[in-house]
This record gives sequence, C-alpha cells and structure tokens, in this order.
Amino acid sequence: MSNYIYSEITPDILKLARQSEAVSLIDPALYPKYDVKRGLRDLNGKGVVAGLTEISTIVAKQKVDDQEIPCEGQLYYRGQNVRTLVQGFSSEQRFGFEEIAYLLLFGNLPDKKQLKLFSDILSDYRTKFPTHFVRDIIMNAPSQDMMNVLARSVLTLYSFDDQADDISIPNVLRQCLQLISMMPLISVYGYQTYQHYYNGKSLYIHTPEPELSFAENILRILRADGQYTALEARLLDIALVLHMEHGGGNNSTFTTHVVSSSGTDTYSAFAASLGSLKGPRHGGANIKVVKMMNDLKEHVTDWKDEDAVRNYLGAVLNRDAFDHSGLIYGIGHAVYSLSDPRAQILKSFVERLSAEKDRTDEFELYCMVERLAPEIISGKAKMYKGVSANVDFYSGFVYSMLNLPLELYTPIFAIARTVGWSAHRIEELANNGKIIRPAYLSIAENQKYVPLDKR
Repeated sequence: MSNYIYSEITPDILKLARQSEAVSLIDPALYPKYDVKRGLRDLNGKGVVAGLTEISTIVAKQKVDDQEIPCEGQLYYRGQNVRTLVQGFSSEQRFGFEEIAYLLLFGNLPDKKQLKLFSDILSDYRTKFPTHFVRDIIMNAPSQDMMNVLARSVLTLYSFDDQADDISIPNVLRQCLQLISMMPLISVYGYQTYQHYYNGKSLYIHTPEPELSFAENILRILRADGQYTALEARLLDIALVLHMEHGGGNNSTFTTHVVSSSGTDTYSAFAASLGSLKGPRHGGANIKVVKMMNDLKEHVTDWKDEDAVRNYLGAVLNRDAFDHSGLIYGIGHAVYSLSDPRAQILKSFVERLSAEKDRTDEFELYCMVERLAPEIISGKAKMYKGVSANVDFYSGFVYSMLNLPLELYTPIFAIARTVGWSAHRIEELANNGKIIRPAYLSIAENQKYVPLDKR
C-alpha cells in the first residue's frame, strides 16, 4: 500500500473532468446582463458592501465636487493611522506587534501596565504548547507546504481543548490569544520538520524565550544559532504589524466572518481562513514577486539599464517572460490606486536593511521596477484606476533579506493576520448577526426527466 493518495489522472477521469468543466462554464457576458458583480466588485473595481466593521478603515478615494477620485492610500486600525502607529513605536526603538494587537482586539492603545499584562499573556501561552504536540502531530506527517501544516494543526488543536465548541466571547478570546501565540511555533517547527525529513537537514527545535518580543522569538526559533540583529527583528516586527489587518472584505477575513456566522468553533473558522490565505491570489503573492525578481536578475545583466528592465517587464506583461501569466507581481491592488501605505512604510525601512545586508543595488532595482511597472501597465491596458506597488512587492524582498525561507512567506502573513481574524471573529459573534448567505442567480433551464433505459 502506498503512503500517498492514488493520484494518477486516468483517461476516464480526464474525460469526466472535461465534461464537468464544460457544464460549469458560464458566459462572461451574462454577468453584466444580470448585474451580477463577479468577485463582489463592479466593473469599476468598487466592492459590494457586505457588512459593517469598526476594526480598520481603508482609504483609496476622496470626494471632490461629488465625485470620487483616487487619492494616496491610507490605512487605519481602530481609527489610528498605521503610519502614525509605526512611527510611534519605531521612533522609540520599541517592538509594536503586541501593542498593535492590543489595539485591534480591544479598541484602544494600551498604557504600560496594560501592555505588560497583554504581552505576558501571549508569552505565557507560547510556553504552553500541548505536551508532545510537535512530536505526535507536526512531526508525524511532515508536509512540503507549511500552510497545510498550519491548517491541520489548528484543526487538531480542537481535540486538545475541552471547551472547543464554547463560542462565548471570553472563551473565544482565550482561544484567539492562544492561537496568536502558537502560530509562529507551528509554522517554524513544521518547516524544521520538512527540512529534516525531505531535505536531510539537521532537526532542531528551539523553545521561545519569555523575555523576547513576538518578532524576536520568530527569528530565534527559526535560526540554527538563534542569532539576529536588532534591525532584522524590528523590520520583521513592522512587517507583522502591516499584515495584521486589512478590512473585512479581503478574502481570508471575509471567510472568517462567513464561517463564524454559522456558529462554528474558532479552530474551524481559522482553518477555513488559512485555506483562503494559502491561495496565490491572496497570501502567496510575495513569493511570486521574489521569483519574478530573481528571473529578472537572471535575464537582465545590468540592473541599472532602464531600457533592459523596461523590456523585461513588457515581456512579462505580454506573457512572453517569467510564468507567462501576464502579471507583474506586486504591482496593483484591488482597492489602492495611487499608493499602498503598507508598501510605502516598508520601503522607508528597507533601504537601511539592504545596506546592512550589502544589497543596495538590488533595492535600487526594486525601486526602478516600482517606478516603471505602472507606466508599462497603464500603457497597455485600459485602467479604471491607477496602479502602484502593493505590500507584497517589498515584503518578499524584506523576507529574503532576513533569510526567511520561501516556504514561510505565507505562514508569516498568516501569523500576523491571525490578529485581524481574531478581532473580526469576535466582532461577528458579538453582534450575533444572521448567517451570511448571499444569493446566486440561477440561469439553468429546467429539464425533463428521462428514464435510465431511454437516455
């Protein structure tokens, strides 16, 4: 017996698949005909309002003379501008993850006593991983995909919780805080297990240190020697803060709302959100950016040759280069047009790290692509709004300079976004709303039943 699911696609399966695909196709022209907004967005990119939230606000347009026009992007957490938040803790050489997580969950910035208590709770939960969980769950079925490790580990934690189905707010908050604390451990231990069993590398499991910050502990348990620089830890901390939350409408957070509205448990809700984030159209985009930039560096020998870079980007857009998708990854966003504030904040810190890592030339190449790509895209396609670098464009570069493995790029996103999912799950449950059940318009024609012997 094989240890793997029988995975051959037989001729019969292929034939049935073609039949299934054929009956599943819907004429794209029918969507505007029936005023159905695919992806819950209209032709101008405006999202369908599906709910109300007080957790975060995204600003990409402003009203001028009763008309909405694109503006520089802004992001607010509980009414606080993210730029101001990052500037606040970074200017004081403090780590921000715990402070901003408190803001998102409880609605206000903590004072020193509140921050100490909250940080201690997270630190305490980090040391209370279920006994033998790493050995029996994570190591027992190593996977090449860390998002898979996260999803099944989160589901398995249900079995270790004697109050798993209690959806009272105190219990859900307790579960959320435990998951926020455990996600880095599951991700990194899953990666170490994968490296050992698939690639023959040494297996080491570092335990977190209570006195270290959230970001510092990630680098400590990931690296063989547990060492990192202050700048490395602070930039990872900023990246985590910027990925924490982004409105209720992004795919994984909306999934949190949809699944939570059914009254299910926290573990099932977050496993669903992890499944959403795993998709390359959502959480995996920064991996694509790094791979695209590596391909660019292979094909353009002189990184300062603007014409050569322009030609490469044009070839990508024309499906003649990289993965032939026609996408310049990291450029453009569903909401932002003139700028993504998260990308701008990251970029302001990236230059220092690139100097520390002796990768200034590469940083300048990223800056060139950021400048050229929108011009090339707008010159080829009809745009309803402007395009600019999004957070994935620089986060992938940051992670590569931190020597984070590609396998952990999306889990790092998940580690941060668990805070936002937690806030949104509590918001959904606190308001005791209706189960989320949007309508789909059926365009199928009724058929007459034909007995089996007459088909």
